[in-house]
Formats: sequence, structure tokens, C-alpha cells
Amino acid sequence: MNAYNSITPETIQEDMRYLQLLSHSFPTIADASTEIINLEAILNLPKGTEHFLADLHGEYEAFQHVLRNASGAIKRKVNEIFGNTLRENEKKELCTLIYYPEQKLDLVKAVETDLDDWYVITLNQLVRVCQNVSSKYTRSKVRKALPKEFAYILEELLHEDNVSRDKEMYYNEIISTIIDLDQADRFITALCHLIQRLAIDTLHVIGDIYDRGPNAAAIMDILEHYHSVDIQWGNHDIAWMGAAAGCQALICNVLRIQTRYANLDTIEEDYGINLIPLATFAMDCYADDPCTQFAPKGTEGALSDKDFQLIAKMHKAISILQWKMEAQIIKRHPEFHMENRLLLDKIDFEKGTINIEGVEYEMNDMNFPTVDPKDPYALTEEEQEVMDKVKSSFVNSEKLQEHIRVLYSKGAMYNIFNSNLLFHGGIPMNDDGTLKTVTFRGKKYKGKDYLDAVERTAREAYFNKPHSEAKRQCMDIMWYLWCGEDSPLFGKKKMTTFERYFIDDKTTHKEVSNPYYTLRNEESICRYVLESFGLDPDTSHIVNGHVPVKVVKGESPIKANGKLFVIDGGFAKAYQKVTGIAGYTLIYNSHGMVLVSHEPFVSTEVAIAEEKDILSSTVALQYTQDRIRVRDTDIGKKLQESIDELEKLLYAYQNGIIKEQ
Repeated sequence: MNAYNSITPETIQEDMRYLQLLSHSFPTIADASTEIINLEAILNLPKGTEHFLADLHGEYEAFQHVLRNASGAIKRKVNEIFGNTLRENEKKELCTLIYYPEQKLDLVKAVETDLDDWYVITLNQLVRVCQNVSSKYTRSKVRKALPKEFAYILEELLHEDNVSRDKEMYYNEIISTIIDLDQADRFITALCHLIQRLAIDTLHVIGDIYDRGPNAAAIMDILEHYHSVDIQWGNHDIAWMGAAAGCQALICNVLRIQTRYANLDTIEEDYGINLIPLATFAMDCYADDPCTQFAPKGTEGALSDKDFQLIAKMHKAISILQWKMEAQIIKRHPEFHMENRLLLDKIDFEKGTINIEGVEYEMNDMNFPTVDPKDPYALTEEEQEVMDKVKSSFVNSEKLQEHIRVLYSKGAMYNIFNSNLLFHGGIPMNDDGTLKTVTFRGKKYKGKDYLDAVERTAREAYFNKPHSEAKRQCMDIMWYLWCGEDSPLFGKKKMTTFERYFIDDKTTHKEVSNPYYTLRNEESICRYVLESFGLDPDTSHIVNGHVPVKVVKGESPIKANGKLFVIDGGFAKAYQKVTGIAGYTLIYNSHGMVLVSHEPFVSTEVAIAEEKDILSSTVALQYTQDRIRVRDTDIGKKLQESIDELEKLLYAYQNGIIKEQ
């Protein structure tokens, strides 16, 4: 209440209108005082646990397992609580139950000879874990998280104190009655889900929910209903957002990647997008073409020969369409400076070569039945029909549009949360370590201002008036954000997709990254970036995704003397050969930051039946000497503002400036 002593009648008059409104919510001295006491108490609670994930790439099973176990946080809680009082296998069993209660209960009931005894022991263990994870929250917050059907009982058990023998008998009777009424399974399940819910206060997803993996839609279903989540858009997310808005070049890119990894279920089953027009066209157009360069990846034994051939043909058909649609954007926007991506007109159809930047390369495939050498970027009548039908399916898919609206409502280009800067890709920089000035939509921007302008444009691309020129312009820019040199989401000189398909000479495949990705290793650079976003570099960090950490080559996810963490999740199985692990996740709790590495996830079935968790190891710890409290967080700052306002109201009541109601 130190600030209270500095309040004067003059400061009250300045805020009089607001204080009059506030008095309606707190009409008496008692009401205002009680709220101040409550808020002050909250400020002294330990901060909630933040969970950082990145680059999920549609790998739903691995994602939901990491979410259920809170990157090992629940296992650490179980070890802290039970220590040597439980055997290792018993702690494993308890953890597996917490992660997968429904499935684990079925397995237990099949082998357990004294089920009632198991229920009593397990319920008591779960209550202890739940008491522990709920201890950093107010009773009000815990109450809101309780499942309605058991809310009263759970609240009683969570606030058990064992001081009184009568109380102990009361709690034991509750548990006995739950078992007697055949409600133990439902109650255990509710308890386990509550532990999962309370283990994580806030989830940060640092981009690339989509791409490669088979179940991005299932991930979006979880995020749509998650209690507290923010999303920092990745390059693959922006591609899907642009595709959903109707950008044909990005629709082609999305379909090319999905066919490349044979993940058509997401397109057809989850989002109801009709691919028959594309499949029919591809079969007709490339009937005798083996489409060797377009064989789907990672499908060993998963596809029949017929499906394998069909997807390869679809893959080639949509790739050619992609380069034609991209050419239209490039020609409309000379300011993109992407003329070097116009390659179809550089093919010598007689010699079977292509000229790129003055060098002639041999092509490994010269079957282009839809490309007219005289007008290579013109769509055939059949191609135009395919594009029209596929676009209609994308913009009219209710489920897709629902998920994209979630990306817009919960997402942004970057986020500043509890003094940490979160973004997926990078900040365009010059070689000398200064922020690069980018001309964007006719104006010059750099750093934070540039990312803000990009975000506004991404929102315009989706929400602008349909079929308007303004919307089309913004959709073109969405494509640029996918693959343009100065895109903060891409961050390379060029995307060499064409070269990777058609030229065996790997020198043409190289993609040179923006200087940021080298400079971020330097502490001074990270401090400079943090300062440019208005953050204190002594206490803040940058959290990045986007670029897989090549552990097998000795690369570390910790950069710039601990100022920057790279947590490309490595969830995508396609990356795991390159990285050597299944990526990193980050936990930020009241004790500090914990960076955790993960081994590849086998399957949910193995995790349950064999009680195999993701093998995780702590890579780095940044512990604080004093436990971080709510008052030290962004929420704490807002609560302190509320306290300051309530103290002014209290002063106004006590000094007769405002009357109690």
C-alpha cells in the first residue's frame, strides 16, 4: 500500500470518470478493500508454468503426448512427491495413467486381482499429485478448471489437511463412496485430465503446425479448445492461411507438399477438399510418365503400387501448376525482385537443358505436356478447370476455415510474453548486424515495425472484401511471405524447389539464409534485437523455431550465451535423420527455464502398453535464486494496475470524494 500514501485529491480528479465507473463494480469500502487484498495475495503466488513447442508439422501423436506429459514436468512432480516411497515401475504406472487414463484403466482392470484396493491407493496418489500442481493457483482459478460432474468432491479433496482425525475419516469416506458407487473410473479420468490441465498454465506454439505430418487438423482441434494458448505463425502456417483465403499459388504449394509426403487424408478426410479433379487430370496428362522425381516420400510399404503411382502423378501435376501460378504473382509484383524464380521459360526443350543465371544445367525430366515453349506460363483449359475447382474446395471447406480463424484469433507474427520474445523465423538483418530496412507496400520498415506491417497484411489477406483488388494484393504478399527473400518467416535468398526436382547438380539446390541465422549466435546481436522490441536484454530471451537443430553435427539449441533458445520441435519424422533427435521443448516455471530434448516418439499404443514415455533429458537450466512470483509477470503488472486503481477508489470513498452506494 506504499502507493496509497502518494494519492492526492488532485490525482483522484484526473481519473474521476473512470473511478465513478469502477465504483459500480465495487460499491463500498469493504468491496474495494477485499478485492485489493485478493489481488495482493495473487501477486505473491508462484508464476504459472509456460510450455513452449515449435514446428509440430502435423505430428499429432507426438504432440499430444508431449502435451499430456508437459515435457516431463508431470514425471518430475511424481518423483518429487513420492521419491523413494514408490518403486520406479510404480511411478511409471502412475505417470502413464495420468497421461492416458482411459486406455490405462482398461489394461489395469484386465490384470488387477484386487481392484478396490488399487482404486483406493491410486485415488490417494492422484489427489496428492493434483494438490501439488494446483498449489500455485488461487482456489477460484482451480475451481474454474474442475470438471462440473465432480467439482464439489474434487474441491474438498484438493484442500484436504489431515490435521483433524474427523476430517481424515471424511476424506476416506468420500473415496470409499466413489468406489462403492462404481464411479472410480470416471473420477480417476477426471483427476488425470485435471492434472494435465493444471500442469501447464500457458502453451506457446512457435509456428508450423502444418506440413508433412498426417494430422494437423487434430492438432488444431486441440488448440482451438485449449485453455490458454498463443501461436506465432510459421511459414507453413502462412501458406495454409493464404490457401484458405484463396491464393492459388499457395493452394498449389500446400497440395504439392501434401502429395510429396502422401498426406492426403488431411486434405480429403479432415477438410473435405475434393481432389478428384486433380487426380483425373494427372492420370490423363501423365499416363505414361513414371514421375520418378515426384515419388512420395516416407511411404515405404504404406501405399499400394497403384496409389503410389497416382500420388506421384498428382504431385507432378500440381508442381507444374504451382510454378505457373507463382509466375503470375512475380509478373504482377516487380518490387518482389523474384524474376530469378521464372524458370519454365529458361528450359531448352530441344537440348534438354535449363539456363540458370548464365549457367546451363542438364534436366533429369523433360516431360512437360502442359507447357507451351512459346508461352510456358499459360494455363491449359484443363489446368484452369482444375485450379478453379480446387480453389472452390479450399475456400468453401467449413472445417478448414474454422481452423484458419483459430490461427488468426490466437496467432500473430510474434509475441512478447513475460519479457520473452517469441517468433518462428527471423528478423531481416544486414551483414553488419543492423536491422535491414525493407520496402513493404511502398513504405520502409525494419525490425518490430516490419513484423507489425506484415501481420496487418496477413489479416487483410483473409478478412478483406472477397474478390477485391485489395484482397488479391494481400494474398500475393502472403505468397511472398512463404518464399520471399525478406520474409521474416522464410529468411533465405530463394526457394530452390524447381532445382531440387529437375536438376541433379546439387550446387543449384543451395538456399542461402538471411544473416540473422548466423548473427543470432552472438550475444550482442540478441541483446540488440531484444532492445529493438522494447525488452530488457538482461532479463529477456528470444525463443525461435523454424530451423532444425543438427545435434548429430554438434549444434546446440542454446545460442548467444543463453540469450536465445532454438526449439524446432523436430516432431516431423522427415527431420529426425538430420537432427538425430525429436527436437526440443522449453518449460518456464517459477524456478526458471528448463530446456528439454526428446527422443523420437514411437506410438501411443507403445507408450501405454509398455509404459514408455518419450525419453527426455534436461539440456539446460536457468534457475533463479528467488522464486518467480505472479507480480514479476505480465499478468502481475496488469493486476498491479488494478490494485493502483482500486486504491484510488478506496481513497475517494474514505475522503468523501465518491459516495458509497
